[in-house]
Order: sequence, then C-alpha cells, then structure tokens
Amino acid sequence: MVFARAPADGRRFFLGSSSSDDATFGRTLGLVAGGGDFPLRIARSARRAGIRVVAAAHRGETDPSIEALCDRVVWVELGQLGKIIGGLREEGVTEAVMAGGLPKVRLFGGLRPDAKALKLLPRIRSFETDRLLRAIAETFEDEGIRIVDPLGICPDLGTREGAYGKRVPDDAMRADIELGFRIAKALGGAEAGQSVCVRGGMVVAIEAMEGTDRCIRRAGELAGKGVVVVKVAMPNQDQRFDAPCVGPGTIRTCLDIGASCLAFEAGRTVMLDEETVRRLADAGGLAVVGVKGAAGAG
Repeated sequence: MVFARAPADGRRFFLGSSSSDDATFGRTLGLVAGGGDFPLRIARSARRAGIRVVAAAHRGETDPSIEALCDRVVWVELGQLGKIIGGLREEGVTEAVMAGGLPKVRLFGGLRPDAKALKLLPRIRSFETDRLLRAIAETFEDEGIRIVDPLGICPDLGTREGAYGKRVPDDAMRADIELGFRIAKALGGAEAGQSVCVRGGMVVAIEAMEGTDRCIRRAGELAGKGVVVVKVAMPNQDQRFDAPCVGPGTIRTCLDIGASCLAFEAGRTVMLDEETVRRLADAGGLAVVGVKGAAGAG
C-alpha cells in the first residue's frame, strides 16, 4: 500500500480546524499512517481539536511515538489492507486520512498482501501512484470509510506564495525555477516524480522511484553547489493523498549539497514545521519560496 509522499527521505506515496468547536467533540478520525512527521502532526492537531484519533500504523515505517498521540493504534505490515479497514471499523471510524510515506520500492519486496489487498489487485491496471491510491481509497469507501483531504482538516499545514525566510530568489534562480516548473509539470502526468533539480538553465536531476532526497543528492554530486530544487503537484492530483511535502528534512538535504533555492507550488504543498524550516534556511542561506502554478517564479 502506498500513501502520500513524506518529505525529504524518499519517493513515497501518501483534521477539523485547530479550534475547539463543539462539533468536533465525540468525532473519531481514522489515520492511515506511513513514515515521517506528517502523521504525527495530524494526530496532534486533531487531538487539540477534541477529535478522537484511531491510527493504523506500519511497522518499520511509522514513528512509534504515534502511540502517545492517538487513542488507539493498530500496527500492520505493508499490504494488510483488511486489517487496517477492520481495525478502523471496530472503532466506529467513518472518515480517515492517509498521511506519511511508504516507499514505492517496497512494492518489489516486503509486501505482505492480505485477502482484502489481493481482492483489490484486479482493479489496478498499473502501479502509477494516482491509479493505485484511487483504487485503495475506493476500497475504503466501499467499506463505509470516506477518505478526506488532510489539508481540509489541517489548513495550517498548507503553503502560501512568497519567501519563507530572509533570502529571496535572484533573477538566475527565478529563471531556473520557471524551467524546473515547466519540466516537472510536463513529466508529472507520466509519473516521473514531483521534483526537478536545475542549475544555470540545465536540468540536472529528475525524481523517479529513488525519491526526493536521493534526487537532490544526485544533483549535488553532478552539479555541485548552487542547484535550484523545484517540487510541484502533479496535474489533476487528488489532494486527498500524494500531496508534495516540504519540511526540515528537505531543507537539511538541500543544505547538505549547497543548494541555492528550494521552490514549491503554493497552496498545493504541505509544509511541515514552518518555524524550523525558516530557522534552518536562514542559517544556511537557502532561499525557500512558494510559487503559484506552472508559471514558476512569475
């Protein structure tokens, strides 16, 4: 099973408001959790709002500290779809989010599909991220569990247009951002990844199965310092899952290779721990910027 991409460390598949509205009390949210910080942040936000959280967590991927943030946690192996659905239904869950990352490469090893997952396979014509995730979501909904948009539940994790720190892109960076956006959008429909690295008007690296982190590091090996990293949402991307994320891990990787700029699509990207992102970017002289749509830097 594959969920929304987690930030930084690999090609990965990926609630009410923060107020204590009376309507949230007594509500139960299902959380299908992969790796990274995103599931933890959703659990914290939901609990602050008085929402009861029941998580299905993946052994070897989900941070064990999720147990302290949820009312119940069911631990599963990758591919145990029936166990996930059964555990959520036992707790009365009727809506759930998919959050965090599970590496796509594990489709080629380590997958332990149960009967429910095996029944799903004939509905999947390919392992393209969007088709796979839609098929999984349909299976949940067939069982009475509606998959919802994490950003609709945690709007504070959404990104805006503009700089996230002291450094702003110069003309050369803006040109590379615009090129990166054009290439990434063109490749997005072909499932070639959400990240493109550019330097001096040349495409240095394109994300594939290896993931964002390795793509960035490969760009550093090939082009040295000054790389511009661009992350975008894929065309027609379903925001319930597979939303691109940026966070401290992404920033640290960019700083490790001496990147000059990280640009992402404003409004369609999840920001994890903005305060730390700003602090790290300012300390390392990295420009971090949200840009609108395929026009890139504008």
